Amino acid sequence: MNNTTVSIRALSGAFFWIAALVVASLPATSAARAEVTVSRANEPTASIGGRLTSLLGVERSGVARAGTERLAALADGVGPERRPGRAGAEAPAVIRYDAEWLDQQPAATGDAEWECLAKAVYFEARGETIRGQFAVAEVILNRVSSPAYPSTVCAVVNQGGSGGCQFSYICDRLSDRIREVDAYRRAGKIARLMLDGAPRGLTQGATYFHTVDVNPRWARSFQRTAAIGAHLFYRKP
Repeated sequence: MNNTTVSIRALSGAFFWIAALVVASLPATSAARAEVTVSRANEPTASIGGRLTSLLGVERSGVARAGTERLAALADGVGPERRPGRAGAEAPAVIRYDAEWLDQQPAATGDAEWECLAKAVYFEARGETIRGQFAVAEVILNRVSSPAYPSTVCAVVNQGGSGGCQFSYICDRLSDRIREVDAYRRAGKIARLMLDGAPRGLTQGATYFHTVDVNPRWARSFQRTAAIGAHLFYRKP
């Protein structure tokens, strides 16, 4: 066995595992239909051999069929800094923003960080769609991840500012009693999923939001990133 054969087998083995991992992340039906050929005219490794070329084809086809949302979900939040308050669990790689799917998720519990996020979602957005409630949770966690804001959920939610609180329910002098149990249960599940690393792709990194009923002065100089339900979302330019 010469050095060239060893090198080829080593490369084949490496690409085999890359291809296997990509195919394993796809639904079984998609993996079965994956294309396994690539053009020899523009494939730089074509001279290595047909087997390695086919394996590269599986890898490329698998990535293409996975789709951008699936790949983003797999890649999002890989660092611990993206997952404040994690409890050791992992959120599903794909999130469905509808009540039926959310109701099928396990009952949520957690520490003080989870409770602060659940209450913020409940009081700020329980009248919104499930997507809108996830979006509000995103804003809070985007602030936690930003050096411009406190580094914990509770500190972000309770942060003051010129003229009042950052989140109106904190200082609106109304009771913070949970009166809608089902709505709070859903808010708790949203908080749990987000803290466990669910993707943050709804608001494009927004750290501010307001309802469509108001027109705050700061919104004129900020970049609007999303409009979801009755909320408009922004980030600083």
